[in-house]
Amino acid sequence: MTVRLDEIFNVSYGTKCDMNKMNISGNSSIAFVSRSSKNNGIVDYVDIIEGLEPIIPGAITVTLGGTYVLSAFLQEAPFYTGQNVAVLTPKFELTRTQKLYYCMCITKNRFRYSAFGREANRTLKSLRVPHFNAFPSWVNTVDLSKFDNADAPYTEKKNQNFFNVNSWCFFTLNEIFELKKGKRLTKTNMTSGSTPFIGSTDSNNGMTNSVGQDAIHDGNVITVNYNGSVGEAFYQPDDFWASDDVNVLYPRNSHFTRFNQYIAMFMIPVIKANKFKFSYGRKWHLDRMKETKIALPVKDGKIDLDFMEAYIKTLPYSSTI
Repeated sequence: MTVRLDEIFNVSYGTKCDMNKMNISGNSSIAFVSRSSKNNGIVDYVDIIEGLEPIIPGAITVTLGGTYVLSAFLQEAPFYTGQNVAVLTPKFELTRTQKLYYCMCITKNRFRYSAFGREANRTLKSLRVPHFNAFPSWVNTVDLSKFDNADAPYTEKKNQNFFNVNSWCFFTLNEIFELKKGKRLTKTNMTSGSTPFIGSTDSNNGMTNSVGQDAIHDGNVITVNYNGSVGEAFYQPDDFWASDDVNVLYPRNSHFTRFNQYIAMFMIPVIKANKFKFSYGRKWHLDRMKETKIALPVKDGKIDLDFMEAYIKTLPYSSTI
C-alpha cells in the first residue's frame, strides 16, 4: 500500500540561500545543504545568518533538480539549504530508522526525473511511497548503533595501517602549485592536429579533442576543472591546450624535487576530495582553488614524495600507469 509523500511530511522549500554570499570562518558550524549526492548533501559549514534561524535537526532534505535530483538525506544537525532543495518535516512521530527508510524510498524514484529536463519541484508532494503502517519488519528492528564510528571498507589488507593521516600536514594548493588558467578555443577556430585539447569533461583523461594549434601548457602537470564537471582532475603527461574551463597545476620546485605520474596519482584523489564543495552553480574558480587546503604526508617537514610514489606502486595495475 502506498500514500502520497505529503500525507506523511510537510513539504516546503528550504532557506534558498546563496552559497557565494555565505560567511565561512574557522568557527562555522551550520551545515549548508545543496544539490549534492555525497556527504549527506552537505557542501560546507557556514556561519549563522543574522535574522535567519537554521532549520532544526530531524528533517529530510531532497534535491529537486540538477544532476543528483531526488537525493534524500536525514539532517541531524541545524542546517541551511541552497536553491532547489526541499525540506520534509514529519507530520507525526517517526524514528530515525523510519526516516532513513523514507530517504531510500524517495531516492529510488530518481529514474522518473532527469537532470535538466523533468525536475521534482511540482511533483515531489504527490510522489507515492510505502504507507507508514506497512514498514518492512527490518525497518523497526535494525540496530543503527552498529554503524556508529564504522570505518569505510578497505579491500587491500596489506595496506591496512599503511596510512597515518594524523601526521599529515595541510597545504594550500597555491603553496605547492603554480596555478594557471586555460585559454578559450572555440570549435570554429580549432584546426586538425595532434595536440591534446583538455576540456571540462569527467572522462578520457580530460581530453575532448585533438587540435592543430601549438600546446600552451607543458606536460607533467595536473589539470582540474573549475567549470562543467567541476573538480575532476587528471594527470597530463604531454604538452597540451587547456580550455578556459580548466585550471592547470604546475608543481613548485620549492616543494617537489621531482614530479611524475605516481606522485600525481596520489595527489589527484586528495584534490578531488574537495569537489563536493562546488557545483555548476558554485564554480571552483582560480582564487578559490588557490586557497583550497589539502592534507599530504610529510617527512622532516617536507612533502613525503617517496611515500606517495611507493604507495601508488603497491596498488593493482600500477605497472600500467
